[in-house]
Amino acid sequence: MRLGITMFATDRTMAPHHLAREAESRGFVSLYIPEHTHIPVSRDTPPPTGVDSLPEEYARTLDPFVALAAAAATTERIRLGTGVCLPAQREPIVTAKAVATLDQISGGRFVLGIGYGWNREEAADHDVPWKQRRGIAREHVLAMRELWTKEEASFKGEYVSFQPSWSWPKPAGHVPVLLGGAPGPLLFSHIAEYGDGWMPIGGAGIREALPALRAACEKAGRETVPVIPFGTLPTAEKLDYYASLGVQEVVLRVPAAGRDEVLPVLDEYATTYLRDQ
Repeated sequence: MRLGITMFATDRTMAPHHLAREAESRGFVSLYIPEHTHIPVSRDTPPPTGVDSLPEEYARTLDPFVALAAAAATTERIRLGTGVCLPAQREPIVTAKAVATLDQISGGRFVLGIGYGWNREEAADHDVPWKQRRGIAREHVLAMRELWTKEEASFKGEYVSFQPSWSWPKPAGHVPVLLGGAPGPLLFSHIAEYGDGWMPIGGAGIREALPALRAACEKAGRETVPVIPFGTLPTAEKLDYYASLGVQEVVLRVPAAGRDEVLPVLDEYATTYLRDQ
Protein backbone atom coordinates (compact mmCIF):
# COMPACT_ATOMS: atom_id res chain seq x y z
CA MET A 1 0.00 0.00 0.00
CA ARG A 2 1.27 3.47 -0.91
CA LEU A 3 1.33 6.05 1.87
CA GLY A 4 1.17 9.82 1.63
CA ILE A 5 1.31 12.63 4.16
CA THR A 6 -0.85 15.63 4.96
CA MET A 7 -0.14 18.52 7.30
CA PHE A 8 -2.15 21.64 8.14
CA ALA A 9 0.64 23.87 6.87
CA THR A 10 0.80 27.37 8.38
CA ASP A 11 3.31 30.12 9.03
CA ARG A 12 4.14 28.39 12.33
CA THR A 13 4.61 24.82 11.14
CA MET A 14 7.45 23.02 9.45
CA ALA A 15 7.80 24.52 5.98
CA PRO A 16 6.02 22.40 3.34
CA HIS A 17 9.06 22.32 1.04
CA HIS A 18 11.14 20.91 3.90
CA LEU A 19 8.42 18.41 4.78
CA ALA A 20 8.11 17.35 1.13
CA ARG A 21 11.83 16.65 0.92
CA GLU A 22 11.85 14.70 4.18
CA ALA A 23 8.74 12.71 3.20
CA GLU A 24 10.16 11.88 -0.24
CA SER A 25 13.46 10.67 1.24
CA ARG A 26 11.57 8.25 3.51
CA GLY A 27 9.49 6.74 0.71
CA PHE A 28 6.14 8.52 1.07
CA VAL A 29 4.45 9.01 -2.30
CA SER A 30 2.45 12.21 -1.77
CA LEU A 31 2.11 15.38 0.27
CA TYR A 32 -1.17 17.30 0.59
CA ILE A 33 -1.84 20.65 2.24
CA PRO A 34 -5.18 22.46 2.75
CA GLU A 35 -6.40 25.98 2.11
CA HIS A 36 -8.57 28.60 3.73
CA THR A 37 -8.33 32.09 2.31
CA HIS A 38 -9.36 33.51 5.69
CA ILE A 39 -11.51 32.61 8.68
CA PRO A 40 -14.14 35.14 9.76
CA VAL A 41 -14.13 35.77 13.49
CA SER A 42 -17.85 34.94 13.67
CA ARG A 43 -18.48 31.41 14.84
CA ASP A 44 -22.00 31.04 13.49
CA THR A 45 -20.70 27.97 11.65
CA PRO A 46 -19.58 25.39 14.21
CA PRO A 47 -16.10 23.91 13.80
CA PRO A 48 -16.07 20.78 11.61
CA THR A 49 -13.91 18.99 14.14
CA GLY A 50 -16.71 18.85 16.72
CA VAL A 51 -14.73 20.87 19.28
CA ASP A 52 -15.98 24.05 20.95
CA SER A 53 -13.35 26.36 19.47
CA LEU A 54 -11.76 26.29 16.03
CA PRO A 55 -8.04 25.38 16.10
CA GLU A 56 -5.82 28.36 15.31
CA GLU A 57 -4.24 26.74 12.25
CA TYR A 58 -7.45 27.18 10.24
CA ALA A 59 -6.82 30.94 10.16
CA ARG A 60 -3.10 30.58 9.38
CA THR A 61 -3.00 28.31 6.33
CA LEU A 62 -0.47 29.06 3.62
CA ASP A 63 -1.49 29.60 0.02
CA PRO A 64 -1.28 26.01 -1.22
CA PHE A 65 -0.13 26.79 -4.77
CA VAL A 66 2.75 28.99 -3.64
CA ALA A 67 3.78 26.51 -0.93
CA LEU A 68 3.61 23.51 -3.27
CA ALA A 69 5.62 25.34 -5.92
CA ALA A 70 8.40 25.64 -3.35
CA ALA A 71 8.00 21.94 -2.58
CA ALA A 72 8.20 21.10 -6.29
CA ALA A 73 11.54 22.91 -6.54
CA THR A 74 13.10 20.83 -3.74
CA THR A 75 11.82 17.37 -4.72
CA GLU A 76 11.86 15.02 -7.70
CA ARG A 77 9.27 12.24 -7.29
CA ILE A 78 6.70 12.92 -4.58
CA ARG A 79 3.21 13.93 -5.76
CA LEU A 80 2.07 17.33 -4.49
CA GLY A 81 -1.57 18.07 -3.86
CA THR A 82 -4.19 20.27 -2.28
CA GLY A 83 -6.10 18.60 0.49
CA VAL A 84 -8.35 20.35 -0.07
CA CYS A 85 -8.67 23.37 -2.35
CA LEU A 86 -12.03 25.19 -2.35
CA PRO A 87 -12.74 25.92 -6.02
CA ALA A 88 -16.13 27.58 -5.39
CA GLN A 89 -14.21 30.38 -3.66
CA ARG A 90 -11.67 30.76 -6.47
CA GLU A 91 -11.87 32.55 -9.81
CA PRO A 92 -11.51 29.63 -12.26
CA ILE A 93 -9.50 31.25 -15.07
CA VAL A 94 -6.79 32.47 -12.69
CA THR A 95 -6.82 29.19 -10.76
CA ALA A 96 -6.57 27.15 -13.97
CA LYS A 97 -3.35 28.99 -14.83
CA ALA A 98 -1.96 28.48 -11.32
CA VAL A 99 -2.68 24.74 -11.50
CA ALA A 100 -1.19 24.40 -14.99
CA THR A 101 1.92 26.36 -13.98
CA LEU A 102 2.45 24.26 -10.86
CA ASP A 103 1.96 21.05 -12.81
CA GLN A 104 4.54 22.23 -15.36
CA ILE A 105 7.04 23.21 -12.67
CA SER A 106 6.62 19.89 -10.86
CA GLY A 107 6.89 17.78 -13.99
CA GLY A 108 3.30 16.55 -13.86
CA ARG A 109 3.23 15.76 -10.13
CA PHE A 110 0.32 17.97 -9.04
CA VAL A 111 -2.98 16.55 -7.73
CA LEU A 112 -6.01 18.81 -7.27
CA GLY A 113 -7.89 17.69 -4.19
CA ILE A 114 -11.07 19.70 -3.81
CA GLY A 115 -13.93 20.17 -1.38
CA TYR A 116 -17.16 22.16 -1.21
CA GLY A 117 -16.32 23.98 2.01
CA TRP A 118 -17.85 23.94 5.49
CA ASN A 119 -17.62 27.58 6.63
CA ARG A 120 -20.65 29.65 5.64
CA GLU A 121 -19.08 32.97 6.61
CA GLU A 122 -15.93 32.30 4.59
CA ALA A 123 -17.98 31.41 1.52
CA ALA A 124 -20.20 34.48 1.96
CA ASP A 125 -17.16 36.76 1.86
CA HIS A 126 -16.41 35.27 -1.57
CA ASP A 127 -20.02 35.96 -2.66
CA VAL A 128 -20.72 32.22 -2.81
CA PRO A 129 -24.39 31.41 -2.05
CA TRP A 130 -24.17 28.56 0.42
CA LYS A 131 -26.70 26.24 -1.19
CA GLN A 132 -25.08 26.72 -4.60
CA ARG A 133 -21.46 26.06 -3.61
CA ARG A 134 -21.45 22.47 -4.90
CA GLY A 135 -22.73 23.50 -8.31
CA ILE A 136 -20.27 26.38 -8.45
CA ALA A 137 -17.37 24.10 -7.53
CA ARG A 138 -18.41 21.66 -10.26
CA GLU A 139 -18.58 24.33 -12.95
CA HIS A 140 -15.29 25.88 -11.91
CA VAL A 141 -13.53 22.53 -12.26
CA LEU A 142 -15.19 21.80 -15.61
CA ALA A 143 -14.24 25.26 -16.87
CA MET A 144 -10.63 24.81 -15.71
CA ARG A 145 -10.44 21.47 -17.47
CA GLU A 146 -11.46 23.15 -20.72
CA LEU A 147 -8.60 25.61 -20.32
CA TRP A 148 -6.16 22.80 -19.51
CA THR A 149 -7.09 20.61 -22.46
CA LYS A 150 -8.22 22.85 -25.33
CA GLU A 151 -6.03 25.09 -27.45
CA GLU A 152 -9.02 27.36 -27.94
CA ALA A 153 -11.20 26.96 -24.86
CA SER A 154 -14.63 28.33 -24.05
CA PHE A 155 -17.27 27.65 -21.43
CA LYS A 156 -20.86 28.65 -20.84
CA GLY A 157 -22.53 27.60 -17.63
CA GLU A 158 -24.83 28.88 -14.94
CA TYR A 159 -22.03 30.29 -12.77
CA VAL A 160 -19.07 30.84 -15.11
CA SER A 161 -18.75 31.71 -18.79
CA PHE A 162 -15.91 32.84 -21.01
CA GLN A 163 -15.54 33.34 -24.73
CA PRO A 164 -13.16 31.29 -26.92
CA SER A 165 -9.75 31.97 -25.41
CA TRP A 166 -6.09 30.99 -25.43
CA SER A 167 -4.47 30.06 -22.16
CA TRP A 168 -1.00 28.62 -21.65
CA PRO A 169 0.82 26.90 -20.11
CA LYS A 170 -1.07 23.64 -20.29
CA PRO A 171 -0.48 21.08 -17.54
CA ALA A 172 2.32 18.60 -18.15
CA GLY A 173 -0.29 15.82 -18.19
CA HIS A 174 -3.75 14.99 -16.91
CA VAL A 175 -4.37 16.76 -13.58
CA PRO A 176 -6.13 14.28 -11.26
CA VAL A 177 -9.13 15.78 -9.45
CA LEU A 178 -9.93 14.09 -6.13
CA LEU A 179 -13.13 15.05 -4.29
CA GLY A 180 -13.31 15.12 -0.54
CA GLY A 181 -16.48 14.93 1.50
CA ALA A 182 -18.96 12.69 3.24
CA PRO A 183 -20.61 9.99 1.08
CA GLY A 184 -23.84 10.89 -0.62
CA PRO A 185 -25.63 10.84 -3.98
CA LEU A 186 -24.56 14.33 -5.07
CA LEU A 187 -20.90 13.86 -4.16
CA PHE A 188 -20.76 10.50 -5.90
CA SER A 189 -22.49 11.86 -9.00
CA HIS A 190 -19.88 14.63 -9.18
CA ILE A 191 -17.04 12.14 -8.72
CA ALA A 192 -18.47 9.96 -11.47
CA GLU A 193 -18.86 12.97 -13.79
CA TYR A 194 -15.54 14.77 -13.42
CA GLY A 195 -13.50 13.25 -10.58
CA ASP A 196 -10.56 10.87 -10.50
CA GLY A 197 -11.08 9.63 -6.96
CA TRP A 198 -12.75 10.05 -3.57
CA MET A 199 -10.85 11.35 -0.52
CA PRO A 200 -12.97 10.54 2.56
CA ILE A 201 -11.63 12.39 5.60
CA GLY A 202 -10.42 9.85 8.13
CA GLY A 203 -11.79 6.99 6.06
CA ALA A 204 -14.81 6.04 8.17
CA GLY A 205 -17.74 4.41 6.39
CA ILE A 206 -15.93 3.39 3.22
CA ARG A 207 -17.20 -0.19 3.14
CA GLU A 208 -20.83 0.89 3.40
CA ALA A 209 -20.38 3.62 0.76
CA LEU A 210 -18.54 1.61 -1.90
CA PRO A 211 -21.66 0.10 -3.55
CA ALA A 212 -23.16 3.58 -4.07
CA LEU A 213 -19.88 4.90 -5.49
CA ARG A 214 -19.65 1.96 -7.87
CA ALA A 215 -23.28 2.45 -8.95
CA ALA A 216 -22.71 6.15 -9.66
CA CYS A 217 -19.64 5.37 -11.76
CA GLU A 218 -21.45 2.63 -13.67
CA LYS A 219 -24.34 5.01 -14.38
CA ALA A 220 -21.82 7.46 -15.84
CA GLY A 221 -20.32 4.72 -18.00
CA ARG A 222 -16.97 4.48 -16.26
CA GLU A 223 -15.09 2.19 -13.94
CA THR A 224 -15.06 2.79 -10.20
CA VAL A 225 -12.53 5.42 -9.18
CA PRO A 226 -9.89 4.97 -6.45
CA VAL A 227 -10.69 5.69 -2.81
CA ILE A 228 -7.90 7.41 -0.87
CA PRO A 229 -8.60 7.73 2.88
CA PHE A 230 -7.32 11.14 3.91
CA GLY A 231 -5.92 12.54 7.16
CA THR A 232 -5.75 9.09 8.72
CA LEU A 233 -4.08 8.36 12.04
CA PRO A 234 -2.71 4.92 11.20
CA THR A 235 -2.67 1.57 12.89
CA ALA A 236 -1.61 -1.71 11.31
CA GLU A 237 -5.16 -3.01 11.68
CA LYS A 238 -6.64 0.06 10.01
CA LEU A 239 -4.27 -0.16 7.03
CA ASP A 240 -4.96 -3.89 6.67
CA TYR A 241 -8.67 -3.12 6.68
CA TYR A 242 -8.28 -0.54 3.94
CA ALA A 243 -6.21 -2.99 1.90
CA SER A 244 -8.99 -5.58 2.22
CA LEU A 245 -11.33 -3.05 0.57
CA GLY A 246 -8.99 -2.58 -2.37
CA VAL A 247 -7.58 0.75 -1.18
CA GLN A 248 -4.11 1.28 -2.64
CA GLU A 249 -3.14 4.62 -1.10
CA VAL A 250 -3.76 6.21 2.29
CA VAL A 251 -2.78 9.75 3.29
CA LEU A 252 -1.54 9.92 6.89
CA ARG A 253 -1.80 12.97 9.14
CA VAL A 254 1.19 14.58 10.83
CA PRO A 255 0.79 17.33 13.45
CA ALA A 256 0.58 21.00 12.49
CA ALA A 257 3.82 21.73 14.26
CA GLY A 258 7.49 22.50 13.87
CA ARG A 259 10.26 20.28 12.57
CA ASP A 260 11.20 18.87 15.98
CA GLU A 261 7.69 17.54 16.50
CA VAL A 262 6.90 16.49 12.93
CA LEU A 263 10.02 14.52 12.01
CA PRO A 264 9.74 11.94 14.83
CA VAL A 265 6.16 11.21 13.70
CA LEU A 266 7.32 10.92 10.10
CA ASP A 267 10.08 8.53 11.20
CA GLU A 268 7.62 6.45 13.23
CA TYR A 269 5.25 6.16 10.28
CA ALA A 270 8.08 5.24 7.92
CA THR A 271 9.61 2.66 10.28
CA THR A 272 6.29 1.08 11.24
CA TYR A 273 4.25 1.22 8.04
CA LEU A 274 6.73 1.51 5.16
CA ARG A 275 9.05 -1.27 6.28
CA ASP A 276 7.46 -3.81 3.93
CA GLN A 277 7.08 -1.47 0.97
